[in-house]
Amino acid sequence: MMSIFQTHGLEFLKATVITVQLTAVSLLIAMAIGLVFAFFKVSNVFILEKLADIYVFLVRGMPLIVQLMFLYYGISSVFVLTDFTAGAIALGIHSGAYIAEIFRGAIQSIDRGQMEAARSLGMPYALSMRRIILPQAFKRAIPALGNQFIIGLKDSSLVAYIAVTELFNQALSAQAENYMPFETYFVVGIYYLVLVLIFTVIFNKIEGRLDTSKGSRRKGGKPFDQGKTVIQSV
Repeated sequence: MMSIFQTHGLEFLKATVITVQLTAVSLLIAMAIGLVFAFFKVSNVFILEKLADIYVFLVRGMPLIVQLMFLYYGISSVFVLTDFTAGAIALGIHSGAYIAEIFRGAIQSIDRGQMEAARSLGMPYALSMRRIILPQAFKRAIPALGNQFIIGLKDSSLVAYIAVTELFNQALSAQAENYMPFETYFVVGIYYLVLVLIFTVIFNKIEGRLDTSKGSRRKGGKPFDQGKTVIQSV
């Protein structure tokens, strides 16, 4: 296995960077899509709710590799895009359905009195959502978004089948050259484990820094009253 590190270490390192970039871009796309469909699901507009339900059902009901191929060739037939861009969009559309449910649950977890209080102060619905509800909902969604990022990181290996030179694609090329599939995939598995460990630590740090109630308890004060503080700060 040391020979694999020596002969393909640089290629694996470059592919690791592409894997992280692909995951980050696809997650940004997924968050934009997920937020839109989360709004649809909490809008109380029948057509929008059904549209969101259909989108989530289709994504959850089909294997990712099928969606990836369908979306990749569908996107490429309409727009001239690089493999990386097309793969990121396809992964983003897939993850968007799961993030839509994450945001929906986070938004609905906020006490309805928050919105009522904001509206009673004369704030429009959109401004109330942006200033009052979404900041709290986003903070509550951080742990689930971190998990989705880790899932997206591992799912990104499937774009190897649409010629994106990420980590798993590089492993396919390496084992075709060295005829050592077990050792090659073992090494690549270590790369993925290290990436997952790094981003798990990062998201745990972010979650800890945003846990204001924990911080207030450390100082000996009362738990942070999110709703009261936010409403008074408007």
